[in-house]
Amino acid sequence: MPDLLLEAVNPVLPSRDVKAAIQFYVDKLDFKVSFQDADDPRYASIIRDRVEIHLRWHDPSSWDRVERPNIRIAVCDVEHLYSVFQPLGIFASDTTLRDTAFGTREFGLFDPDGNLLTFYSDLGE
Repeated sequence: MPDLLLEAVNPVLPSRDVKAAIQFYVDKLDFKVSFQDADDPRYASIIRDRVEIHLRWHDPSSWDRVERPNIRIAVCDVEHLYSVFQPLGIFASDTTLRDTAFGTREFGLFDPDGNLLTFYSDLGE
């Protein structure tokens, strides 16, 4: 098999309202819209730095059967990002910046559709 270089993974997150999800990511998390399929989108891509996330509409009537993913996003300075996001009112009351047993410092937040985003930095060797 020839050597292949894997370059990125682009998670596709479920959304009941893609337009509202786009607004959350753009207004609160400083993402930009890469593309959307219509003015009232059912599929879109948002991007910040080298991270691209896709958002896909799911019918609210089947929402209880849609699994909510947890995606992990590596960042250079998780403490700085935490301080930027903290005053925006997007954290749950128990959100903290914490060190893990597996060598990361991290925090998580939920988007409006209940998808968990965990931002982390490695603690070092």
